[in-house]
This record gives sequence, structure tokens and C-alpha cells, in this order.
Amino acid sequence: MVKNPPFKSAFLAPKYWLTWLGVLCLYTISWLPQKVQFILGKGLGRLVHRFLKKRRHIAEVNVKLCFPHLSDEERAKIVLNNMENTGLATLETGMAWWWPQWRINRVIGSISGIDHILSVQDSGKGVLLLVPHMLHLEMLGRILGIEQQGIGFYRPHNNALMEYFMTKGRLRSNEFLIGKRDVKGLLQALKNKKLCYYLPDQDYGRNRCEFAPFFQVPDAANTTGTLLFANSKNCETLSLSGVRDNKGQYHLTIYPALENFPSDAPNDDVRRVNTRMEHAIMQAPEQYMWLHRRFKTRADENAPSYY
Repeated sequence: MVKNPPFKSAFLAPKYWLTWLGVLCLYTISWLPQKVQFILGKGLGRLVHRFLKKRRHIAEVNVKLCFPHLSDEERAKIVLNNMENTGLATLETGMAWWWPQWRINRVIGSISGIDHILSVQDSGKGVLLLVPHMLHLEMLGRILGIEQQGIGFYRPHNNALMEYFMTKGRLRSNEFLIGKRDVKGLLQALKNKKLCYYLPDQDYGRNRCEFAPFFQVPDAANTTGTLLFANSKNCETLSLSGVRDNKGQYHLTIYPALENFPSDAPNDDVRRVNTRMEHAIMQAPEQYMWLHRRFKTRADENAPSYY
């Protein structure tokens, strides 16, 4: 459990100076008007599109696999917009970590469905909230935390100084964080009627996975970790979608609990989770993290890589 990370004198060592420079730049930019940050973010994203060809290729493959019915031009537009949103996401991280509350309040478009969370908690259970990897995830967490502080289930950063800033930033709206290996910690949080975030939409490898459709890919690898936590008698499983509109306003929707979940058919359960994730992603597909190798694990181990 991470609740109040201490500052360490070791962070002043020369090996962290470049990290300090990057954090200082991000912090300084975070105080600029939002419109200016969006211009800078989109420009950064276009640089990603032009020069980070490997990442662009991954996004192109993912979009082509998921949306084969679209024309080449339509898919190219999604990828370009996705790269722009990737650049925006970098600056949105600074907004989420350092903006004062009054600035956050100005960009809240809507939050609907919070009653679904309260209803579950009133029944004496915790909430396992399924969230897709949207690029503005840091802002979504900060905004939802205004209504209901949550528990972040996360992967610690390899850079100790970035881990410090990341956890301090996320604790602006989270009660505490739990490392991804602390399964017992998350189960205990659910038992304590907490709101716990869980992101089930990436490819975590062949271990503990079910192969099931994700968009138009019939045999995508999907984690069964969702079912492990959802199987706790102390929780209900809900889902979240979040989008940023053209005015820079964020809109969050919490959907009702999955009924009779999980069942005795794990593959069917994974399909139901994927349906929720697909619905959330389709609210703004260009704002999803397509740069991740979502389909790196093939059902047939001898099949060639998509990438």
C-alpha cells in the first residue's frame, strides 16, 4: 500500500537530473492556459507520429485489426488523431497531478452514474471499476476522485523519482495505491467497501488468460485477473467510460454492475468484460491507447506476430 511516499535525499543525485528537468518542464507547462497546452500537446503528438515509427506502426496494426471495415484513409485519420492525443496525454498528466481544484472544476463536463457506486457500497460491498486504457486516464481519475476517492491498482515506475511524483500526483484524488502484485491488498480494499480501479483491456501474456474476441480480432488474449477479483463475495463489478470533448471538457459515465458475474464460464465472462471495454472505447476511439501491442499473444504459439 502506498499512501504518503517520502522524499529521499537520493533523488538529488546526478542520475536523476534529467528526470528533474523533464518534471520541471511538465510542471511549468501545466500552468499555461488549457488551450495553449492542447496546441503544444497536439504538436508533440505529431512529432510522435512522424519520428516514432515503431509506435505508429503498432497503432496502425491495432486499428486495422479492430476496424477492418474502414478505408485506409479513415484508419490513417484515427492513427494521426491518436498520436495527437498521445501528445496531449503527456500534458494532461501534468494537469492531473498539479492543477488546483478550481482549475479541475472548470473542465468537468459531466459525471453520471455515481449512484451505481453508492448503491453497491450501501449494500456493504466494494466496487471493482473496470476502466479501459484511455490516454487521459490521469485526468479521469482526478475528476472522479472529487465525487468518490478510489484505490489505484498500478504498476510502480522503474524510475524512483518518477515513482515519487506519480504517486504524489495520483494521491491527489486516490485514497491510496496498491502495487499490481499485491493481490491480497486489493481484495482487502474491496472487503472494506472501497472503490478500486482495474484495467483489464491489455495483453498481459499467456499466463492466466482466455482467448476471446476483442473488436474484430476473434482470439485476443485477455487477462482472467478480472475474474479473480470479481469472484470476491465482497464486491460488484462496474465499468467506466470517459471522453474529452472538443472544448476540453471531460465526461465520465459509470455503468451498472454486471449481473451474475463472474459465472462458471470464464470465457463468456471475459467476453462480457470486452463488450464493456469496447463500448467505452467507441465513445472516442482516437483517445484510446492504441500504441500498446494489444494482440502480441497469439492463440496459436506458432502463428506469426501481427507486429
